[in-house]
Amino acid sequence: MKIPAFGGSRQKKPKSSERKSKFRIQPLARWHPGIRQLFGWIVTASSVLLCLLLLPTRFPGMELLGIGPNWLLIWVVAWSVKRTVFAGALAGIVLGLLQDSMTSPNPTHAISLGIVGALTALLQKQRFIEEDFISIAVIVFVLAVLAETIFGLQLTLLGNERKVTDIWIYYQRVALASAILSSLWAPVVYYPLNLWWQRIKLLEQQ
Repeated sequence: MKIPAFGGSRQKKPKSSERKSKFRIQPLARWHPGIRQLFGWIVTASSVLLCLLLLPTRFPGMELLGIGPNWLLIWVVAWSVKRTVFAGALAGIVLGLLQDSMTSPNPTHAISLGIVGALTALLQKQRFIEEDFISIAVIVFVLAVLAETIFGLQLTLLGNERKVTDIWIYYQRVALASAILSSLWAPVVYYPLNLWWQRIKLLEQQ
């Protein structure tokens, strides 16, 4: 003897699928251009905030001689690779001022990061570099050494109480440790940000 199935039990499945379809997120290409641009800036600003929070943090395996990666420098390089010299320098100056607000405004990080952004954009404009992980890591290594050298030079020109030899001996170790760690962690910041900016740029051109 067959037991008749209840009709109500069969109607629950399509209802659940209809509810899921209502709450499904639309693809990024279907978003309104204004909302998409706003969301893009939110993602960019959030990545800057994350780098600022990571700057004083020391996780296991992310420290060498008491020095951690220069996350803001990595971000400036990632931003400036496909932008103009002015845009790279401006981003470096803004992030340098943000770093000064967390540490000390004198000497400033805006000069070193501004030069890093301008040089990165200039290298890409002249086609001296290729856009791969190895090239980005090499650029970050060289510019991290340059940024620390500029910062040490500022300390020397400001007439700090410490001896000039002590300053340069200390910043030689800082520059090397920062350059090694920053170059190793550069792809972690560069790859997702570059992928996101490329996708947004393609959608804007459509």
